[in-house]
Amino acid sequence: MRIDIITVQPGLLESPFSHSILKRAQTKGLLEVYTHNLRDYSTLKHNQVDDYQFGGGAGMVMMIEPVVNAIESLQAKVQYDEIIYMTPDGQTLNQGMANQLSLKGNLLILCGHYKGIDERIREHFVTKEISIGDYVLSGGELAAAVLVDAIGRLIPGVLNDETSALLDSFQDNLLAPPVYTRPEEFRGWKVPDVLMSGDHKKIDNWRHDMAVERTKERRPDLL
Repeated sequence: MRIDIITVQPGLLESPFSHSILKRAQTKGLLEVYTHNLRDYSTLKHNQVDDYQFGGGAGMVMMIEPVVNAIESLQAKVQYDEIIYMTPDGQTLNQGMANQLSLKGNLLILCGHYKGIDERIREHFVTKEISIGDYVLSGGELAAAVLVDAIGRLIPGVLNDETSALLDSFQDNLLAPPVYTRPEEFRGWKVPDVLMSGDHKKIDNWRHDMAVERTKERRPDLL
């Protein structure tokens, strides 16, 4: 999978893709992530990419020309399955959406900034708009990093144990059950006996029951 990200702050994306699972995915050749500085596509003095909004009002707007220049320049080299705009008023990211996007071949992500992007970009180029929650960030870079992480870990071969992703919270509309590791007893606090029984059927049933119980308690809306 290849993911290209258009941003005015490429430095914000250096660390998230240089460590842990996403770094391993790129090292294995399973994922390619490229960041593109929007200012490189500006034709104006000082590489300007924003301007005042028509009609007045506080806040600047990302201009249509540099964004379209960037998109079309990349489209000349890569055929994208989706052009995604990270925006607070987009569809809220969930596990199902991450699953679907992980099956795509190439994605282009546009990070918003200021008061957003010229609406004509959304009308004529963007194919999917995604939000990571009902709040506003300074820009779309952190949201893009969250999206790439959610997608990247699902690509076959990225995780050492591919079944791990299938047991994550939300994969079956349930939260994940409690987990334990060594030591078996600590300060008198013991691991549930069923997990030490070696009976995998009983363990699976226990985990499912605990997942349902935890979901009822914490996220009943999922049920």
